Amino acid sequence: MFPDRLGEEADANEDPDQVHDSLERMHWHAVPAAVNGYIQGVDSHALMRLARDRNTIVRMERGIGQFVVENTTLASLALDQPADQETNRALNDAYIVDRYRTVEQDSAFGIRQIVDIALKALSPGGNDTSTAVMCVDYLTVILAQLVARKFPSPYRYEGDELRVVAIAPTFEGLLAEAFDQIRESAIGNVGIIARMLSAIETLAGLTRSPRRRRALYEQVLWFAELAGRTTESAHGRERLAKRLLEVREILHAEPGMNDVAP
Repeated sequence: MFPDRLGEEADANEDPDQVHDSLERMHWHAVPAAVNGYIQGVDSHALMRLARDRNTIVRMERGIGQFVVENTTLASLALDQPADQETNRALNDAYIVDRYRTVEQDSAFGIRQIVDIALKALSPGGNDTSTAVMCVDYLTVILAQLVARKFPSPYRYEGDELRVVAIAPTFEGLLAEAFDQIRESAIGNVGIIARMLSAIETLAGLTRSPRRRRALYEQVLWFAELAGRTTESAHGRERLAKRLLEVREILHAEPGMNDVAP
């Protein structure tokens, strides 16, 4: 799903605002979901064929990992008239919907499972910092594999023709999935906050992408706010202040961070 080399950002040659404005001017007709359940996967080739055969654009309204309710909108088609039953059936057949999430195409779900373990470890009833630290370490491994990868654009073309508008994962979204809830549960926990700052430092050393480094820097800002608000001991505040300064300096050492507030 994520090619080995980043190269250009997925949307580097696209003007998202221009594409969005063009799409907004089209007539869209909803295709209802045939069943209830989690979207486990999508056959992207089948969506492309359907769009080509009907001379239309398929816009996904529910992404992989999301729950869809029967008879609510699964996707939309750019058509002058509502789609016929055969087209609706063909579009539903391109989706795998079942009772639970799986990791084959749902990369966020694997991250979510590790986050859940960390949250239980950090809960008042768990109070297991060692397990939470291990979760942060393995989340760092996952994000390190992704931070230099090329993520797919949501706009899928066949030649010059836009055929599918997908709901695609982003590094920024997966970073937030991995760190946001753990950070909020790490109130006053100097060890966890320091470990997560080390994770940011590791990831910063693996990418030169301004957008991804900016996302990492935003995490540092939120960690700084949390540490200042919840760290009670002077020693803990001093330790975290030093780590925050070190990580900020690393992120500012590469081009692309000059437009981010210090």
